[in-house]
Amino acid sequence: MPRMIDFHIHPPGPEGVSTQEQEAMAAYFRGGKPPASVEEMADYYQSLDTFGVLFSIDAETVTGRPPLANDYIAALVRRWPDTFTGFGTVDPWKGRAAIIETQRLPDLGLKGLKFHPSMQAFYPNDTRFYPLWEKAQDLGLIVLFHSGTTGVGAGRPGGGGIKLGYARPIPYMDDVAADFPRLNIVLAHPSWPWQEEQLAMLVHKPNVYMDLSGWSPKYFSPSLVTYANHMVPHKVMFGSDYPGITPERWLRDFEQAGFNDDVRQRILHDNAAKLLGLA
Repeated sequence: MPRMIDFHIHPPGPEGVSTQEQEAMAAYFRGGKPPASVEEMADYYQSLDTFGVLFSIDAETVTGRPPLANDYIAALVRRWPDTFTGFGTVDPWKGRAAIIETQRLPDLGLKGLKFHPSMQAFYPNDTRFYPLWEKAQDLGLIVLFHSGTTGVGAGRPGGGGIKLGYARPIPYMDDVAADFPRLNIVLAHPSWPWQEEQLAMLVHKPNVYMDLSGWSPKYFSPSLVTYANHMVPHKVMFGSDYPGITPERWLRDFEQAGFNDDVRQRILHDNAAKLLGLA
């Protein structure tokens, strides 16, 4: 059994090509150079005795750029089944095609769907997208939404056209959690500047979880640490946002962040293992 589970990893593309999103994250986080290859990424996670969740983002309608294919993510999982699992991605604006692609994910061995409402420019509670959530619920897929601010477009004129409001937890994601109670939803990242809305959802909705990716734990709010320790210790999961933030950097700051010892084990491993259905 791995020592930790990282719920939030962005793999390099074929032949080590970084996506535009990865390049933007590297600049935003002032992190190290992205991995030169998938082999380098796999070796790194194996050296940490850490299992991870891989995914990409399909924002082709908005950006015109094709995503990393779900078949590519599935191939990485098949190659390193003891190191990675994966989520698929679909562009919600593709309608019926997105639903058809979602139907393929269980056969590919993928466990969920990743969405970035700000990059994909959609409100999750728009009922035009409800057939997608219904399909994911019926298939038992986890849906992970980017929430809160983003490094994509940060510092560029107009934020690169990225509108942060799409990724506000309430009402846009809370409505989905209420209307699809059998759909497990993960809110990626501490949802700054709407952190309290995210914590309210974790307390109120049994089907809502969060990962702690995209932030160094030294910047976590006191309320996040308090809620994780006492109110929702079973709902909070480690995530790095690799390669923007490495697990090693994240873990150094996590040591001093004030989480209780029993909760630390839940965050680093147990909660994600249960949600992902890992032995």
